[in-house]
Amino acid sequence: MREPALNAAPKTMITAAPGKAGETLICFSHLRWDFVFQRPQHLMTRFARTRRVFYFEEPLGYEAGQTEPDLWMKTCERSGVIRVVPRLPEGLDERAREEAVRRLLDAMMMREGIRRPVLWYYTPMMLSCSRHLPAAAVVYDCMDELANFRGASADLIGLERELFAKADLVTTGGYSLYEAKREQHGNVHAFPSSVDREHLAQARTMTDGDEPSDQAAIEHPRLGFYGVIDERMDLELIGKIADARPDWALVMVGPVVKIDPADLPIRPNIHYLGGKSYAELPRYLAGWDVALMPFAVNEATKFISPTKTPEYLSGGAPVVSTPITDVVRSYGHLDAVRIANNADEFVAACEAALAMRASGNDWLKAADKLLADNSWDNTFKAMSKLVEDAANRRTEASERRYGETVGNVVPVIGRAKAYDYLIVGAGFAGSVLAERLAADGGKKVLVIDRRPHIAGNAFDLKDEAGVLMHQYGPHIFHTNSEDIFNYLGRFTEWRPYEHRVLASVRDKLMPMPINRTTLNILFDLNLQTDEEADAFLNSRAEEVAKIVTSEDVVVSKVGRELYELFFQCYTRKQWGMDPSELDKSVTSRVPTRTNTDDRYFTDSFQYMPLNGYTAMFENMLDHDNIDVQTGVDFRDVQSEVKHDKLVFTGPIDEYFGHRYGKLPYRSLKFQHETLDQEWFQEVGTVNYPAESFPYTRISEYKHLTGQSHPKTTITYEYPSAEGDPYYPIPRPENQALFKRYEALALQTPEVTFVGRLATYRYYNMDQVVGQALATYRRLSEKAQGERTAATATQAAATA
Repeated sequence: MREPALNAAPKTMITAAPGKAGETLICFSHLRWDFVFQRPQHLMTRFARTRRVFYFEEPLGYEAGQTEPDLWMKTCERSGVIRVVPRLPEGLDERAREEAVRRLLDAMMMREGIRRPVLWYYTPMMLSCSRHLPAAAVVYDCMDELANFRGASADLIGLERELFAKADLVTTGGYSLYEAKREQHGNVHAFPSSVDREHLAQARTMTDGDEPSDQAAIEHPRLGFYGVIDERMDLELIGKIADARPDWALVMVGPVVKIDPADLPIRPNIHYLGGKSYAELPRYLAGWDVALMPFAVNEATKFISPTKTPEYLSGGAPVVSTPITDVVRSYGHLDAVRIANNADEFVAACEAALAMRASGNDWLKAADKLLADNSWDNTFKAMSKLVEDAANRRTEASERRYGETVGNVVPVIGRAKAYDYLIVGAGFAGSVLAERLAADGGKKVLVIDRRPHIAGNAFDLKDEAGVLMHQYGPHIFHTNSEDIFNYLGRFTEWRPYEHRVLASVRDKLMPMPINRTTLNILFDLNLQTDEEADAFLNSRAEEVAKIVTSEDVVVSKVGRELYELFFQCYTRKQWGMDPSELDKSVTSRVPTRTNTDDRYFTDSFQYMPLNGYTAMFENMLDHDNIDVQTGVDFRDVQSEVKHDKLVFTGPIDEYFGHRYGKLPYRSLKFQHETLDQEWFQEVGTVNYPAESFPYTRISEYKHLTGQSHPKTTITYEYPSAEGDPYYPIPRPENQALFKRYEALALQTPEVTFVGRLATYRYYNMDQVVGQALATYRRLSEKAQGERTAATATQAAATA
C-alpha cells in the first residue's frame, strides 16, 4: 500500500490562523533519513522534542501507478521526525525538477499551516527550490565539503555562496571545515562530531551471547569498520592490510555507495556484512579488537571529522586511522588513537593497538576524560541556543522595520547635489529601475514621489490596531517568470499564497472564476467531469459572429445568463460603462474553467512578500547611490535638481501638460474597517456583482499576509470616475489618443517613459517589473554603445 502523499495542488483551503514563527523546522538534506544514523539524525531527533521537524530529502522517481508529482510523508515512530520525499517523473530537466519540488514544498507549507519555519540546510542544492520561503532563521550546518565529493554539481559552489549570504547561522562539522568557512560568514561556529556515549558504551559490557549471527563465526583478532563505504575509503590500503596479515579478520559493516562493488578488495579474511541499524552497532563493535578508519587522504576527506572516532572510543575499542586532519588534531595525542600514513605503518599500529588492549584498559581513562562532555545532547543545547539567538535577532530587525510608519525614506536633500538619473515615481517601475541603475550601473539616482510614501499602489502598513493592510486595495503577487520572481526575491522573503475569490450571487457564495463547482452550486447540478461541464457551458453559449467587445467574449463562452449574473453589472460598476462598450481584453483576463481548480490565478509563482510590500521596496531602495524624497511633485523640483537623464513613471499625458486632452482612467475609493473579530470572510476577496451593492468587492488582508491577530481589517472597494488614475480604460478611441502622446515621447529621447501610467497599459505587478528590467537592459546597452563610439572617436582623433 502506498504511503499517504501530499498532492501538488491541495484542494483544502486553510482558514485557521497559521502556526507560530519558528515552531517548525524544515531540514533539507542530501542524506536519506533511514540511510545511516549520523549527525543530521542525532540533531533532528533532538529538535523534534520541542518543534515539528520535517526532514526534506532529495526527489525519488514515481511509484508504480503514480500519475502526478507528490510528497511521500511518514512520521518516524522513534523520533517523531516527519520524513518528506518528493516523487517526480523520470526525465525532467533540472529546471523542471526544481519547479516541481518548489510547488510541492509550497503545498506542504500551506497544508501544514507552516509559518516562518527554521530552515536548516545540509546541502546548498536545495536552495534552488526553497530560497523564497519565509524563515524564522536560516541555518547552514556544513558537515562536509560537498563540492569535493564525486559527482558534485557544478552549481553547488554558487549555491553555497548564496546560502552563506542568506544564513543567520553557520555551523561546521569540524575544526578544519570551520577554518575553511569562517571568513565567509560573520556567525560561524565549529561543532565537531559528538557521541551518544550511553548507547555506544553498551559494547563494553556485552557478552558472546550478544554477538550478531553474521559476525559470531568470524575468527579473532577482528579489526572492524562501520560506516558508508564510498570514494572516501582507501580500498588499496584495506587490501594490503588483509594481505599482510591473513590471520586477521577485517569486518566491514555498512552500505556501499558511489563506487562499484566490483572494485572492493576481495580476500578470504575481509568480511562485508552490509548496512546495519544504529541500534545494532554496539553489538558489532563489542566483538572487535581494534576499530579502523582506513580513509583515503584526498579532496573528499580533507575536511571530514568522523563521528566514528568518539563512537569507537565510547565502545571501548582502540582506533587506528589514516592522518585525517581533525582526527589528528582532536585525538592524535591519545594512546587509544594511532595514526598511520601507509600500509606498513597501519599494520604496525594495529599490532600495537592489539598489544595495548591485551595489557588492560588503562589507555581508556584518558579517552573517557576527553569524551566526558562530548555528547550530542550538549551539542544540541549549544546549537539550539545559537538558533534561538539568530531567530530573535531576525525578529527584532523585522519588527524595527515592520512596525515603523513609513514616511520620507531620507531627509530632504540639498539642491546642489547632482544625479545621473532623476526618477519620478517610487512604485515598481521607478524603484526597480533605480535599484538596477544604482547597484548594477553604478549611477547616482534620485527617486521622488508626490505621495508621502514609497511603493506606489502596493504600499502597505499596519493600521492603528496593528493589522497589516494594503492602503490601495489588495495586491497579490503572481508570475510565470522565474527571473522576475528571483529578482524580487533579493529584497524579500516570500510567503506562499494562492488567492481564492468567491462571488456573492443569488445569496450564495461560489468560486470565481466560474468553474465546475460554481455551476453545480448555481444550478443545483452534479457535474462530475471536465467533459460534462464543458458540454453544459456549450449548451448555453451563444454564437457571436465577431469577438470585439467584453460582452462578446463572455456570451460566446458561457451564455447570457452567466454573463448577466457574474460580469455585466460588475463591469458596469468597475468601468462605468457596459461590457458591450469595452474592448474584449477586459473580460478575457478572467477565464472560465471546467475543472474544480478554485485558485484565482494559475501562475507558477504565487507568493506574498513576508514582511509586506513596503519593506520589500525599502530593501530595494536601500543603496548608497539612491536618494529618495516623498511628498514631492515633479513640477516643483524638475528645474532645481541637477540630473543628466529623466525616467518618468507617471501619467504620460500629464508629463506633456495634457496637450491633446486627458487620457481616460478609472479610479477607486477605499473604505477600510477594522473589526473586533478574528475573521470576517472565508477567503481573501468576495466579489459582489449585483447592482444592489454599491461596492465591487470586500477584501480581508489576513488571508493574504498570514498575520495572526485577534482583530481583522477589511476593505470595501468603490469604483470611481474621479481620483488617482488606476486603470486605463481599454477603448479604441482612448488607445488612439495615447498613440498621439506616444509619438511625443518618441520625440523626447532624453526622457524614458516606463510603467502602467506612462505607457497606458493595464499591467500586473510582475509585468511592470519585467518592463522595468527590460528598460534597464536597453539603457545599459545604449550607454555601452555610446561609450564605444566615444572611444572610437577619440582614438581616431589622436591617430
